[in-house]
Amino acid sequence: MSQQAQQMLDRHRETLDRAVEAITSRDYWSPYPENIKNYPEEAVKGAKQRFEALLKQPFALKVPAVGRQVGAEVSPYGFELGVTYDQPEQEALIMAMQAAMPAWRDAGAEARVGVCLEILSRLNAMSPDIAQAVTHTSGQAPMMAFQAGGPHAQDRGLEALAYAWQAMSQVPGTAKWVKPQGKHEPLVLDKRYHIVPRGISLVVACSTFPTWNTFPGLFASLATGNPVILKPHPAAILPVAMTARVAQEVLEEAGFDPSLVSLMPDTAEAPVTKELALDPAVKLIDYTGSNAFGEWLERNAIQAQVFTEKAGINTVIIDSVDQIKPVAQNLAFSLSLYSGQMCTTPQAIYVPKNGIKTAEGPLSFDQVASALAKAVEKFLSDNDRACAVLGAIQSVATVARIDECRGLGEVLLDSESREHADFPRARIHTPLLIKVDANQRDAYGEERFGPISFVIATESTAHSIELAREVIGEKGAITLGAYTNDDAVAEQFEQLAMDVAAPLSLNLDRGVFVNQSAAFSDFHATGGNPAANASLSDQAFVARRFVVVQSRRHGQLN
Repeated sequence: MSQQAQQMLDRHRETLDRAVEAITSRDYWSPYPENIKNYPEEAVKGAKQRFEALLKQPFALKVPAVGRQVGAEVSPYGFELGVTYDQPEQEALIMAMQAAMPAWRDAGAEARVGVCLEILSRLNAMSPDIAQAVTHTSGQAPMMAFQAGGPHAQDRGLEALAYAWQAMSQVPGTAKWVKPQGKHEPLVLDKRYHIVPRGISLVVACSTFPTWNTFPGLFASLATGNPVILKPHPAAILPVAMTARVAQEVLEEAGFDPSLVSLMPDTAEAPVTKELALDPAVKLIDYTGSNAFGEWLERNAIQAQVFTEKAGINTVIIDSVDQIKPVAQNLAFSLSLYSGQMCTTPQAIYVPKNGIKTAEGPLSFDQVASALAKAVEKFLSDNDRACAVLGAIQSVATVARIDECRGLGEVLLDSESREHADFPRARIHTPLLIKVDANQRDAYGEERFGPISFVIATESTAHSIELAREVIGEKGAITLGAYTNDDAVAEQFEQLAMDVAAPLSLNLDRGVFVNQSAAFSDFHATGGNPAANASLSDQAFVARRFVVVQSRRHGQLN
């Protein structure tokens, strides 16, 4: 191991050990502060200026051979970024990565993990800058962009790194195998075990969470010896490019080829993901995005291990509550946060058509539905707060989807556009809440990405559970929320969660929301239903990224 890599590991060893402990205990822990006040004042105040200095010019990265220049990002807040990027020539990039892989493999797990820890540390220090890039590519509001794009993404990267370290550490470098032979001399073999990467890793990033969904695959693959191609969404290249630059700088400082982490940007008009995904050298693919392309990867990229997070029908079932007001307020935040563009945002809310019981007396279906609509309306009544929560709609296609969905049922709360005080051209829209009957499955049984949700009138809670089981079984879900005062019903919800392999949030009415997920404690997705075939993170997420190759030879007892 190089001296530089050893120093990196030593510098961050306590963080690594604590991360391994955290994934075992599942307690709250994070080494990366989510409060922006914990970062140096200059780093925070200067972030906007440093972001603006990146605009309207080329973004430099180490590239083996340049194919062409790409870049046409437009901020959802209403202006062009004007940043251009080198698109590597694919064959040259593959060859360079393959040439760099043996030295990275032979450096050993400690060196690789030390380098990864240093990359994460430097990314954390850059969190205010990354937040600017995330805001103006994804449309996330500034505070969410800081937290989700910065420390929370870094948490998920470190979590995957901890699993990788744990898995590799369980394989000894050598062993002496001694088999007794009765009266004869024991049979002795000296054995060696090598952690061998599978090959090049392709990480396909999404436009809404360009770092949070990217870091787990990046660090799981890199730590286990695999070079990584980062393929950003054409609308959200900059945060991924900033990540690649930091990774290349650290790799080079540690004595490794910087092309071990490379950026492959493209355009919507000339995409390269399919071609890359089918390259025989690509052995690992991490993908976040639409069902259609995720399923295409699973069917066609048969030479690779494919890890997908796609889409599903996130579900809430309301059986009974103590008080409707805190429940409605909790759900109002969940429906509003980032304009429903989170993969965890509820879409289907099942309520018995005969109403529910509360500690304050019965409520009709219409009263429950009205309480939800009024809670969203009140929560977003202050325009400045609304803009700070909603952020901007990343894609014009999502805005169009709002209009398309109005006719799917009775509108309980219409979506309206809002004007941002600083960005008058920002795409900001409040949630659309629609009432439907249980038999209108064509409406609520398809994913409607964006600020679009349905309140569904069912025959009973048992019917709600039945419908949820069927819809999630067919379409998948990443979150399942439920409310009840009945212990027996709570157990039914617990059983439902296991049946459909969706994590359950029960009776959340303060402080924590169904669409929030904490690294080191919460498994994001399970890999057990159609919404995702992998979990962020568990042992399975890293164990398939390397193989163990052994050698053996006759040895001596002493």
